[in-house]
Amino acid sequence: MQQLLKWRPYILTIIGAGCWGIIGLFIQPLYNRGFTAWDVVTIRGVLTFIFLIVFMIVSNPKSLKTRWQDHFYFAGAGILSMVFFNYLYFETFSKTSLSLAVTLLYTGPIFVTLLSRLFFKEPLNSNKIIALILAITGCGFVVGLLPSFKVEVSVKVIVTGVLSGVCYSLYTIFTKPVTKRYSALTITTYNFLYTSIFMLIFSKTPTKIQKFAHPDVIGASIGLAFVSTVMAYVLYTAGLKHLEASKASILATLEPIVAILSGVVFLGDILNTWQILGIITVMCAAVIVGRNPRVKGQEALSKY
Repeated sequence: MQQLLKWRPYILTIIGAGCWGIIGLFIQPLYNRGFTAWDVVTIRGVLTFIFLIVFMIVSNPKSLKTRWQDHFYFAGAGILSMVFFNYLYFETFSKTSLSLAVTLLYTGPIFVTLLSRLFFKEPLNSNKIIALILAITGCGFVVGLLPSFKVEVSVKVIVTGVLSGVCYSLYTIFTKPVTKRYSALTITTYNFLYTSIFMLIFSKTPTKIQKFAHPDVIGASIGLAFVSTVMAYVLYTAGLKHLEASKASILATLEPIVAILSGVVFLGDILNTWQILGIITVMCAAVIVGRNPRVKGQEALSKY
């Protein structure tokens, strides 16, 4: 029993990472039914908020109490980061393979580093510079720019993929000022509130309500919101809470690895040797950046 308790944080973190990693398996059926990337963001945002708010009301309603002035940060993270990070990520996935979309998204920690330097005056040390070089080099291999200088994906895919990483990084900028006042779960719940409001106003998903008569759409939607968002978040957070930062940063790379493997095994993604090398290089960059106590903070959870 003692041995099991020792491994519990690792098991929870790995399962949580795996839940996020299989997100592509829930997105593809929605694309097959005619939903767009914008629709998928709406489905994920609205259903996730419903699951989270019910969970919060049942488990700890007092944690929903917030200051009105902090809703600027919740709205900023929920709209400028979560809406557009999800949209750009899903759009990249719809135009290329899940493996490439995930890898381009994982340039996000590098942008976190650069923006933290700009906004919070955090030092740009040698490890971060090395990670930046590795991430750029790895992305070069992934898109085909290296070593042959023959880009194998469209410019649009590269732009949307890298921008997904930029928007991913904005989450840290908006949530850092409120992380000392609220739990990560409270912050995430309110972020999804504003994601939901924005998407219900600016998407046409409600006009496609008839598509939800299909069992595969209902299953994929619930899987996207509950398995790859809520469960991933709860399990991943519970595990990280009891891990050293260095170990957490290494386990965090399981998310894209699971995503890439699910793309190859279930969605038929094909990767060449240079792309595999690029993916490994980007993951190494993420580990180097993650060897920082802040990995256990809110930015490590922004993808959820």
